[in-house]
Amino acid sequence: MNNTALSLVHHARSIHFAEVLMARESITPVDAGCQSYLMHRLEKLGFACEKHKVEGVTNLIAKWGDGPIHFAFSGHTDVVPPGPLEQWKSNPFCPVISQNKLYGRGAADMKTGVAAMLAATERALPSMNSNQYTYWWLITSDEEGEAEYGSKWIKAYLDAKHITLDMCLVGEPTATHTTGDTIKVGRRGSLSGTILVSGKQGHVAYPHTCDNAIHKASRIIQALSSYEFEQGSLDFPGTSLQVTHVDTGAFTDNLVPGSTRIEFNVRYAWQFNRDSLVKLLTRITAEVDSEASISWSRPCESYLSRSNTEKRCLINITEKAIRQATGRYPVVSTSGGTSDGRFFASDTTQVVEVGVPNATIHQVNEHVHLSDIVTLEDIFTDVLLSL
Repeated sequence: MNNTALSLVHHARSIHFAEVLMARESITPVDAGCQSYLMHRLEKLGFACEKHKVEGVTNLIAKWGDGPIHFAFSGHTDVVPPGPLEQWKSNPFCPVISQNKLYGRGAADMKTGVAAMLAATERALPSMNSNQYTYWWLITSDEEGEAEYGSKWIKAYLDAKHITLDMCLVGEPTATHTTGDTIKVGRRGSLSGTILVSGKQGHVAYPHTCDNAIHKASRIIQALSSYEFEQGSLDFPGTSLQVTHVDTGAFTDNLVPGSTRIEFNVRYAWQFNRDSLVKLLTRITAEVDSEASISWSRPCESYLSRSNTEKRCLINITEKAIRQATGRYPVVSTSGGTSDGRFFASDTTQVVEVGVPNATIHQVNEHVHLSDIVTLEDIFTDVLLSL
């Protein structure tokens, strides 16, 4: 390491915390001791911590303060598998600093985000008012997987205790080039569908005796793909549908297929919810083939947090913190895939996502620049101090 890297390592607790977390092989839903380490650090700061094991998923719920305003940090300790190890420059679970960059699985998504908030919490907590705020840490080991027993379970746990969050900051990697250049204030929803189309199998030389399931499926695909959804706006992309797979079983060149399976996914804007989207797509399909059957999977609701003039507007607080740390205002975006922010967002809960650059997430040799980690620590510190 050169002098610059050594200076950053010695002065940024977030880098040290990131290395400790990244050294644990916490592939979804395994936590591998990450949350035990976080509990150790948080309890020393005065947090009351609970760890819950639910269907193989580990969830950490930590609470500090007893104020009427509830602020939460949401994150995850699980990572995706490393992929082909021979393509990595170093062991993905032995973090390495090279040329001022931290390499390893979780460097971007999102152990550095968790580490930055831990360091920020150490810095800011002495100045925070425990009589005005209740500060929550909500951490799961099942964000990269099915997400049934992670943040979704945590939200249900809070609801059962009649706890309503006012603000939730999510530490997912949101930046494009450098930390703070982009924040997410919403996400499109996601819904996958499977359509089973039945026909009548037969010989291609006698088409009048057959009912080609591919031909019927193609008409359904055309109807779904040509439907004109709303175009969206500059601050929220519109709804889009993509067919992801078509299957007719084993191929024989002289056989008319008697059945076809269509797989598709819809990324939908805030104008829809799961029920309204299901109703629309079922109607479109039935108008083409009333006998086709549809099943649904992996539903993820959309959400959108809006800026307002209130003093405790999380979007405004985050923008100001980024301006203080970087000298620039961020792009406010709703692009990208789904995140656990969807479980906490509501009419009464503002959700903002801010993190390091996402250019290498889920890739071989995942990495981030050390300065991006330090900048995120500064942003998180300023957000907490603004409270």
